[in-house]
Amino acid sequence: MLGYIIWNINPVAFSLFGLEIRWYGILFAVAFLLGWWILARMLKREGQNTEMADVLLWYVAVAVIIGARLGHCLFYEPQWYLSHPLDILKIRDGGLASHGAAIGILIALWLVSRKYKTSIWYWLDRVVIPVALSGFFIRMGNLMNSEIYGHVTSLPWGFVFVRDAETLPKHPTQIYEALCYLLLFAALLFHFWKKKGHVRNGQLFGWFLVGCFGARFLIEFLKEVQVGWEAGLRLDMGQILSLPFILGGIAILIASHQGLLDKKA
Repeated sequence: MLGYIIWNINPVAFSLFGLEIRWYGILFAVAFLLGWWILARMLKREGQNTEMADVLLWYVAVAVIIGARLGHCLFYEPQWYLSHPLDILKIRDGGLASHGAAIGILIALWLVSRKYKTSIWYWLDRVVIPVALSGFFIRMGNLMNSEIYGHVTSLPWGFVFVRDAETLPKHPTQIYEALCYLLLFAALLFHFWKKKGHVRNGQLFGWFLVGCFGARFLIEFLKEVQVGWEAGLRLDMGQILSLPFILGGIAILIASHQGLLDKKA
């Protein structure tokens, strides 16, 4: 091996009144606040009521936490959590799934669209921009937790995750995903600003689904299995759950290009 990086960062940033404040939680909060600010700027640019961004923040925050937690419990370890339902509440013990968060966000946007009597496509095409940026911060939070990393690698940027008792360098797949989401955010935001918000219904949402979950699908090939039963499978649970989102994104892009979504609520 030519070289590697020793990663031994303490996941706890500091303690406050005896409560551990973790880097993951800080980055999670930054993702929400920055996402709210970006969405408010986007609404202002379009002459919309920016108070809608405040309401959406709370809807999405609750939906992401509930959706991500239930997604992990039901997709990855259903037998345990169905037998020990109170353990679902132990979020601090770990276990959040991005696919569950995505479903939660969709429900939140549907509720907001009903509240303000607006097209759900309007919200979908705008919210995915800050959501892509949030993906960057959340994956960096996973890096600070020394979790969700990849297989052994001889590449010079391999990370030895000391806190997880690893002795060999592994692919820092958290960084791979984070950079993909950051590039996706930049591309979506550039397109929105270039078009001054005048985008076809479903266009940005479709590209987000393909880009986000396509990257997730490919990077999963480098990851270690998250739960034991995934070992030996051709595709792991993350890839299986990503496929419907990718196919849905392709279908939405086709429908958007043909103008089939322009009059859909």
